[in-house]
Amino acid sequence: MADKSAIEWTDATWNPVTGCTKVSAGCDNCYAERFSERFRGVAGHPFQSGFDLTLRPERILQPLEWKKPRMIFVNSMSDLFHKGVPKSYISRVFDTMEKADWHIYQVLTKRSSLLRKFINERYKDRKAPDHMWFGVSVENEQATSRITHLQHANAGVRFLSIEPLLGPIAKLDLDDIDWVILGGESGPGARPMRKEWALHVRNQCLEAGVAFFFKQWGGLRPKSGGRLLGGKEWSQFPEKSAVYEMAGE
Repeated sequence: MADKSAIEWTDATWNPVTGCTKVSAGCDNCYAERFSERFRGVAGHPFQSGFDLTLRPERILQPLEWKKPRMIFVNSMSDLFHKGVPKSYISRVFDTMEKADWHIYQVLTKRSSLLRKFINERYKDRKAPDHMWFGVSVENEQATSRITHLQHANAGVRFLSIEPLLGPIAKLDLDDIDWVILGGESGPGARPMRKEWALHVRNQCLEAGVAFFFKQWGGLRPKSGGRLLGGKEWSQFPEKSAVYEMAGE
């Protein structure tokens, strides 16, 4: 768990699972894989096994140790809804999120159908608590089907991570979506994001009244292109984060 994160839209990261496998074009230049594989075979290192899927039960209770409210990105180095993660283990992660309810949790996945199934089974007759935010990655037009899965999940707060944006998205269905994060790819071989693609996403958010966060243009390094879009920074959060902000004062 990292007490401080360089990711602009969160405060900290919590990784009760690490490692993953690729499922779509957005995974091709995965930063987490690139970082993890640097340490494969290094005895005693947390990533001795590289980016192999690894459950880390010793980390499950970590948020309970943090008394000051934080926004916590869950599994920045994996995907909680990977098919290799047992449902019983996911339940333990949810138990912790429910108990340590002074934090906001940002759970992001590309495996949207599994997220929907799990949430709807756990919260059959109600929505998940508002301090638990659930999002899906949408890197191009082909990935927009994940939005439908998210919309049909019994989530209180829903968000989209359109990062990296790899092509134009003509129409975003933003019904029941609270937040959109947008960004370009970074790292070696980063695929460029065109200005008109980014502006089109922003404009759809503005029209729909959805909070919009522009993370980066990307490039060789995350901050290579800066954070300005249309001459300004966009750092909006869902209105439901106001409770967290008041608690953290």
